[in-house]
Amino acid sequence: MSNCLLDLAKARRDGRPRGITSVCSAHPTVLRAAVRLAKKTQQPVLIEATCNQVNHLGGYTGMTPSDFAGLVKQIAAEEGLDRGLLIFGGDHLGPNPWRSEDPAAAMEKAKAMVEAYVAAGFSKIHLDASMGCAGEPAALDDRKIAVRAAALCAVAEETARSKGLPMPVYILGTEVPVPGGADHILDTVEPTSPDAAVSTIAIHRDVFEKAGLADAFARTIAFVVQPGVEFGSDNVIEYNPAKAASLANVLENYGTLVFEAHSTDYQPEAALAALVRDGFPILKVGPGVTFAYREALYALDLIATELVPGYGERSLFHTMEDVMTAHPKDWQGHYHGDERGLRLQRHYSYSDRIRYYWNRPQSANGVQALVSALADVAIPETLLHQYLPQFDVEDIRGFSAEDILIASVDRVLGSYDRAVHQSPG
Repeated sequence: MSNCLLDLAKARRDGRPRGITSVCSAHPTVLRAAVRLAKKTQQPVLIEATCNQVNHLGGYTGMTPSDFAGLVKQIAAEEGLDRGLLIFGGDHLGPNPWRSEDPAAAMEKAKAMVEAYVAAGFSKIHLDASMGCAGEPAALDDRKIAVRAAALCAVAEETARSKGLPMPVYILGTEVPVPGGADHILDTVEPTSPDAAVSTIAIHRDVFEKAGLADAFARTIAFVVQPGVEFGSDNVIEYNPAKAASLANVLENYGTLVFEAHSTDYQPEAALAALVRDGFPILKVGPGVTFAYREALYALDLIATELVPGYGERSLFHTMEDVMTAHPKDWQGHYHGDERGLRLQRHYSYSDRIRYYWNRPQSANGVQALVSALADVAIPETLLHQYLPQFDVEDIRGFSAEDILIASVDRVLGSYDRAVHQSPG
């Protein structure tokens, strides 16, 4: 385990704040872009899988934690990245995928998932038991959450010991934003109150110590709180340092802790740098990178429409519309409005629920058809200007479609990389 995670609190105390980007995605293009950036910078790369994406039963990607780690290691080998720069994290590990079940049954599955993650070499473990299961309130009280987190932690500890693996570091907390962003328009998001943060830390310490997990609690590097950042389907709430100042000051009393910031997708680079400076140095990004991937794909779809005889009119767009309307489970309930509004959200929402569909065979075939259509085609500079204005044409002239997709993701990851390695002025 790299000391970069353990040293985050010390770096802040020493007046040289730095952070780390947590890349929360299972998409191969995103993973490859993250690995390439790590090779270029020679900085550790933290790649996290979430409980819904990847679990011992497969998750929506069909991958177990071992499968996911294997995929990332394969990409790292192909890109020539030193394996020692890879850090694997498990995000929202708890009963969330089974919250419709009885609490005892959901927790047994959560324990099996945690065991699978740790056994596969995941060393940063976010324990999230904040959600109620069948017959329970949607949100549980802090003590019950802490008791369930401790039960999951005990499994992680025993698994690491029995497998002879480095002992994990932990992320805890109860004010956990909804994975993947809010499902409604947001006007404002209030930061966690300082009193709530202090109470959460105290309750977890007490519960863990009584459960014989004091050593594990000592390896807790961060608590998840709400610094006042979030995104909904159509808008983004930008970080306001003044509103979060009293929350950030809580860290002055905890020399080994920082806060972890979820839902930082779409934040301006200056806001990301301010989060790092203020004590929220673990910046999680997921939908923001797959949004950039989709944005580039749809630009290329339009370019192919203009340029390639027989390609069709926005072929990939229509393929994705067909897939999502035929299989609505992963966006229904998250998007709201009339048919026109739902159609726009399916494709362009900040929540990026379309990311759940890229691994379906029909979608993958549509992407491959687009990439193949442009394989031997020189894209005119004027079309690059028209459909990919986020780039300087000089930077992507002569790029293949796959290169452009990687570059689009890299623009997002590069913003994070600059923010976590440079404190604001």
